[in-house]
Amino acid sequence: MSTTLESGSSRSASPDRGASNRWKALIFIALAQLMVVLDATIVNIALPHAQVDLHISDANKQWVITAYALAFGGLLLFGGRLGDLLGRKRMFVTGLFGFAAASAVGGAAANEAMLLSSRAAQGIFGAMLAPAALSLLATTFIDPKERAKAFGIFGAIAGGGGAVGLLLGGFLTEYLDWRWTFFVNIPFAIIAALGAFFVIREPAGGRNRNPLDIPGVVLATLGLVSLVYGFTRAESDGWTDTITIGLFVATVVLLAAFAFVESRVKAPLLPLRVVTDRNRAGVYSSLGLAIIGMFGLFLFLTYYLQVVQGYSAVKTGFAFLPMVAAMITGSTQIGARLMNRVPARLLMGPGFVLGAIGMLLLTRLEVGSSYAGVVLPGMVLLGLGMGTAFMPAMSLATYGIEPRDAGVASAMVNTSQQVGGAIGTALLNTIAASATGTYLASHHAAAAAGAAGQKLVQAQGLVHGYTTAIWVAVGILSVAAAIALTAINAGRPGAVTVGSSDASGTSGTRKAEGETEDEAQLPVSMH
Repeated sequence: MSTTLESGSSRSASPDRGASNRWKALIFIALAQLMVVLDATIVNIALPHAQVDLHISDANKQWVITAYALAFGGLLLFGGRLGDLLGRKRMFVTGLFGFAAASAVGGAAANEAMLLSSRAAQGIFGAMLAPAALSLLATTFIDPKERAKAFGIFGAIAGGGGAVGLLLGGFLTEYLDWRWTFFVNIPFAIIAALGAFFVIREPAGGRNRNPLDIPGVVLATLGLVSLVYGFTRAESDGWTDTITIGLFVATVVLLAAFAFVESRVKAPLLPLRVVTDRNRAGVYSSLGLAIIGMFGLFLFLTYYLQVVQGYSAVKTGFAFLPMVAAMITGSTQIGARLMNRVPARLLMGPGFVLGAIGMLLLTRLEVGSSYAGVVLPGMVLLGLGMGTAFMPAMSLATYGIEPRDAGVASAMVNTSQQVGGAIGTALLNTIAASATGTYLASHHAAAAAGAAGQKLVQAQGLVHGYTTAIWVAVGILSVAAAIALTAINAGRPGAVTVGSSDASGTSGTRKAEGETEDEAQLPVSMH
């Protein structure tokens, strides 16, 4: 009897230990994701100081953000595929150490080229790290109910990274130096890597041994680089410049060639069945458009508060907190609570509309605008709208997807966000710079009336450029809302199925042995 009890106790203790390790693994996976998200916003606060210190031109300052976003977004699919081939834990740890090394170089940058190179390197290693983290989370939490809870926690922590980045960036820039916004990544990476080494256990038999689609990687990366560089060059050389037009033509040719190659190779980097599904296509396109508007707005508000209003870096960080708090509230208290009750389009569409209304309020910005009267209401509405829309969108990212494509589908969400951020920063910055130049040219006489007059007209020109670009962002977000309302026809996000397909690619519902029907309907990804 004693032996039997001890044996039963041992068997019951083992799942407990396994559960404990899973939740410990979540801590280190989420910490790594926090570092990646934090890095996307922390540099916004430090950028004006880094620009002055390293003598970066206005035309090139956006590349501090764009170099990271483009490398990250352009290589996410490749990074996810490498994880499937070489091991997700291996890519996770490699990405962490590489990200730390690139951050060290950025913090020690002596010139513009060194800083931009380090940002691109951060993007490359981030592209290894992010899909590996998401895949490890999905394979670590097998039980549907645990998986939903884990992805919810992961998403909330990742969302909070925006607030941490803005606030931490302000403190580090104000009281230490902008270089510490890079150095701070190093302890994050080391702790997460050590935790991964000792705690994370990658399930056996989950690798995809198909050969790499090298032509697909090259074509996709070159196409995205050409696209963003085209928008960037338009700022300094105009939209009718021969090279600018050539870059856009090259983008169309390269991405069309990528689609052709993916339809022909046996093991494509991006199986077309992932993006041709109506609901997934709606999620990817609407999210990408929403991020285009948001990233440009973050950059403009940072410069408006620091350059026009004279805020310190710390004060700017605090000024952004209500928006991030509203975003977390919209995600956890509105999106998460309603996502099992109403169709996704009825959360995403109105959420994007609410965000557009928040941006619309920000088109009223003037040189002497009140933070409480203009900036704060716009930020709060934008945050609530985006948070409400993003939660169900992330759940729908793997709607009806085959298990073998779950990682690629998840990577596509990050790709649409990162590339959207790169395009948004380049496009809206170009529009703002052009509008500012036109304003200053038309007010040249007023600017000649002494130093005070010149300073006032310069500030008015900047604000005019910002508000012109924000009007464009309002239109882009409205299009995102229209796509969400019309293209997405899936039911409640909580009823998203994990697809399984036959050879023809027809999706079905997979119910694992021992699952209830409700458990089988839980989403494969809540990120």
